[in-house]
Amino acid sequence: MTDMSQHFGWGKLIRFVLPSIATMIFTSIYGIVDGLFISNFAGKTSFAAVNFIMPMVMILSTSGFMVGSGGSAIVGKTRGEGDDAKANRQFSLFVIFAFALGVVLMIIGMFIAYPVAQAMGATGDMLDEAALYGRIVLISLPFFALQYIFQSFFVTAGKPRLGFVVTVIAGVMNMFLDFLFVGVFGWGVVGAAVATNISEILGGAIPIIYFLRPNSSALRLCKTHLNWGEIGHACINGSSELMTNIAVSVVSILYNIQLLILAGENGVSAFGVCMYVSMIFSAIFMGYCMGSAPLMSFQYGARNTHEMQNLLKKGVLFVAIGGIAMFAASQASATLVADAFAGYDEGLHEMTEHAFRLQSIAFALMGYSMYASSLFTALGNGLVSAFISFIRTLVFEIAAIYLLPLVLGVDGLWLAWPTSELLAMGVSAVLVLSLGNNYGILPPKKQTMQYSS
Repeated sequence: MTDMSQHFGWGKLIRFVLPSIATMIFTSIYGIVDGLFISNFAGKTSFAAVNFIMPMVMILSTSGFMVGSGGSAIVGKTRGEGDDAKANRQFSLFVIFAFALGVVLMIIGMFIAYPVAQAMGATGDMLDEAALYGRIVLISLPFFALQYIFQSFFVTAGKPRLGFVVTVIAGVMNMFLDFLFVGVFGWGVVGAAVATNISEILGGAIPIIYFLRPNSSALRLCKTHLNWGEIGHACINGSSELMTNIAVSVVSILYNIQLLILAGENGVSAFGVCMYVSMIFSAIFMGYCMGSAPLMSFQYGARNTHEMQNLLKKGVLFVAIGGIAMFAASQASATLVADAFAGYDEGLHEMTEHAFRLQSIAFALMGYSMYASSLFTALGNGLVSAFISFIRTLVFEIAAIYLLPLVLGVDGLWLAWPTSELLAMGVSAVLVLSLGNNYGILPPKKQTMQYSS
């Protein structure tokens, strides 16, 4: 188990966050495998149908991420204060609540899948397949909520590598079953959904077994009691992550509606490819934020401002260097991406490559607002964190989706994401600089000496 009270130089920090980064990357990769099998074996109509309903599925799935990110900050702070028994009770409460909320959202999703797809403009085979995929994949939603919450709590427990191992087990199972159900048996979207069900049940159940048994981590599931105050605190603190996931899903719906009008089914499919691949690049920053946030929460509970400032400086450098590297990598790989997903259709291939080159400008910019939002969550200020997420997506990006195409046509849609990230980066910088001294994450301002004559 890692000692979170120690000083984290670059070597120790990267070793600590690397499993979280690897976990998020691997999660994204096995999501991409879904898309590859559906696109190449079931066709672009099925691929468009899955991408059309996926935002609704992701909105309903964010409960675990909200409780996990918000709750892990609370549990991490409690551990920093030295009360491990209370931390275990909080941890157990948040896990039970996330599963129960997942059951409620699963039931709601079953009823709304078809009308939601229909309201977004899907028709014919695309509508039927979108609703079918959505209903089947939601069966494992409670376990997916657990998989999300444990990704955060494995880090807080000082066992980030175990989180990665669980993700690999679930991911390999998903990829194998995609190959079997979609590639070999030809079950199309049904096969992809069932493969996802089985992998999500594994990803949620394995950590339950681990934390119920005596273990060498800092956390263990134990008897707890209902405390709506702590649940509310976790939900509010994790509201930025909830806002981010809901906003991304809502924005995806608006993209699909606009693209269906401006570019047809090919536009929806090209956007789906961009979203699948961008998950890998986003996962690097998400993993870093997930891995480093519990360290910040622990040090905040211990009131170690020197180490908090060290973590902030390294976080900003990481997203700066990482953003430049990811932009360069995305430009170099644009043709390969289009070949993999759309090599069977020349028109779709051309649109996909062009769209990816424009959208990938965002990779150089997005890390700043993601880190700032995660930082305020770690410090227990969920409202500021949620504000960053809200303005980044539901304000800046939605405005860009509708305004830029008036001037640039379809290219305006591809440039909407980079534009919103640039504006959000500026807002994030202002908030960190203006509020940082309240938490001790910035060096104290030097006092100027006053001389009297």
